[in-house]
Amino acid sequence: MQIDGIHHTSVVVRDLARARAFYGGILGLKESAERPDFDFPGAWYDIGNMQIHLIVHEPALTVRGTTTIDTRDGHFALRVRSMAEVLQRLEQHGVPYKNKPDSITGWHQVFVTDPDGNIIEFNANKE
Repeated sequence: MQIDGIHHTSVVVRDLARARAFYGGILGLKESAERPDFDFPGAWYDIGNMQIHLIVHEPALTVRGTTTIDTRDGHFALRVRSMAEVLQRLEQHGVPYKNKPDSITGWHQVFVTDPDGNIIEFNANKE
């Protein structure tokens, strides 16, 4: 079996409008027009050659419903070119974050949660 890469990551959300405001508005991700007409609400966002799929699913066991940032909890990571731009955008929108500029990984990490408590890591080479 040969795996070519990650195609998408699915994130469970409760309120699609609120999630779109976060992912499209605050994070500035581009919503994909290719999402099929599923029998449940959601949205797809293009990031390079992969996607993030938002799925509205009320009985989901994965929705945390908290904005506590535990950096070892399940999360997905987005590689960025400029951490300064990420921090500026988060502060502009009042998004709380956990900043790890001297992470043992060797790159700068910043962690946030979306409105449903899903954890997102941003990482970049140290500037």
